[in-house]
Amino acid sequence: MKVSVIVPAYNEEENIPFLVEEFDRFFKEHKDYEVIVVDDGSNDGTFDIANNYKRPYLKVIQHKRNLGKTQAIISGATHAQGSIIVVFDADLQYDPQDIPKLIELIDQGADITTGWKQGKYEKKFVSNIYNCWARQLFKLEIHDMNAIKAFKKEVLKVIPLRKDWHRYIVPLAKDAGFKIAEAKVNLRPRKYGQPKYQQKFRILIGFFDLLAVKFQLTFMQKPLLYFGTIGLGSVACGIIAGIISIILRLFGHGFRPLLYLVILLIISGILFFSLALICESIRAILDRLEKREP
Repeated sequence: MKVSVIVPAYNEEENIPFLVEEFDRFFKEHKDYEVIVVDDGSNDGTFDIANNYKRPYLKVIQHKRNLGKTQAIISGATHAQGSIIVVFDADLQYDPQDIPKLIELIDQGADITTGWKQGKYEKKFVSNIYNCWARQLFKLEIHDMNAIKAFKKEVLKVIPLRKDWHRYIVPLAKDAGFKIAEAKVNLRPRKYGQPKYQQKFRILIGFFDLLAVKFQLTFMQKPLLYFGTIGLGSVACGIIAGIISIILRLFGHGFRPLLYLVILLIISGILFFSLALICESIRAILDRLEKREP
């Protein structure tokens, strides 16, 4: 088995028959693949419908409750026999025939390949903003980091994944030193059901998630350098402001707000430096855990 296609599915009972139908056609040409449908705690008939299809290439696993797409990918990967993982949405907005394009790039030397969506779709504006932020923050050289993806199985063993961090597999993999490539893929309209990501403040949520990942990849690697520098800078500014306030007091009438500024800068500096030491301790603990044998 070379490739394991993981299909996270939450309340996708109407799309499962079409999903199986498309993969039936796909597997007439591609034999070294398997499909793992992960029912993520659906409250409709997703699991029963998928489980009723007896196909040699198909596995169906189930979460007892909804754990999110990230955990669905992790669960699917633990059951995967392939050395390459493909994350494929159950709504069939992507075409299985585009999967070999991604696999070919991995065969050519890439560790992770992501699709570049082609076509019109409702969330294109939001997606463009999101990907623009990602390119600036993580120095990515791809257009789209949240389309269909394929990557070597070892990638999931190296990168840290928290809830909803499946969106950041690409920047996390880049930070870990994996080689990234991109291929154009067709985007089709959803057949049935509703999109699972219709939050009112999705742009804001995505922005804060990006900052959280950036924080983990930068500040938490050398917390004493970043927070310590801010703390020392704040203390230095407080000392300078204190000297100025003393001079004003000796040769003038003084300026009380400047004294409050001195207190604020000194206390802020001490707090930042304390935070740096705490984060440094946390980083040391994480390093020990990462080095420990599984």
